[in-house]
Amino acid sequence: MAVEGGATLLVAVGGDGTVNEVANGLVGAANAELAVLSRGTGGDFARTFGIPSKLEDAVRVALEGRTRTIDVGRATYRAWDGDPGESHFANIGSAGMSGAVAKRTNEATVAPLGGKVAYLWSTIVVFAGWRNTAVTVTVDGTTRSGPMFDVIVANCRYLAGGMKICPDAEPDDGLFDVLLIGDVGKLDLALTMPKIYRGTHLPHPKAELLQGASVTVEAAEPLPVELDGEQPGTTPVRFDVAPGALRLRVPA
Repeated sequence: MAVEGGATLLVAVGGDGTVNEVANGLVGAANAELAVLSRGTGGDFARTFGIPSKLEDAVRVALEGRTRTIDVGRATYRAWDGDPGESHFANIGSAGMSGAVAKRTNEATVAPLGGKVAYLWSTIVVFAGWRNTAVTVTVDGTTRSGPMFDVIVANCRYLAGGMKICPDAEPDDGLFDVLLIGDVGKLDLALTMPKIYRGTHLPHPKAELLQGASVTVEAAEPLPVELDGEQPGTTPVRFDVAPGALRLRVPA
């Protein structure tokens, strides 16, 4: 509605879910830009672009920053009511355990120690009870099948309160970085987790990184789909890049 009324700058004040909602309304709007004042639990989208977390500095970027044209992702999936669903995501989409982690974090009544600790604790709790299932992933015609914990489809680099999960993802190259996380054990997770926050966890013997503009995920049992921290439905899901679909204010 704001764009239809002539607005040229929309400011998302909140977390990645808020950014997701605003971005969905701005996709393809050639004359409107998105600015982000990150006030939510995760704040992962802003990290890739160096948008400050301090309010005064973020406001300055919104007013005086330069414009960067970036890609977004489009996901088609099975909604919770069983009907087909479709929406865009600006940061990261996934299918698997990360959807359950995001759901548990979102349902927590408080996060007194901050988003990073909340997501880390949710990851540990969900991982302890998660069962792998057979997954088939196709990335631009390349297919992988086997037991997987997660399929990460990254437009940007961070998720879950600061995990640098796909450290080389570029949000304007027309491609997703697709991380397939295989049959990881509890000890392996404990040893790898600190490296994930630093972005030094790859290569890893139980993970594979692919790149592509189109990704499909099918599973023997429905897996939760996650888009920018929200959970709109389950597999089967298809992710496609929408190149240059969003204009973003970033630090000059």
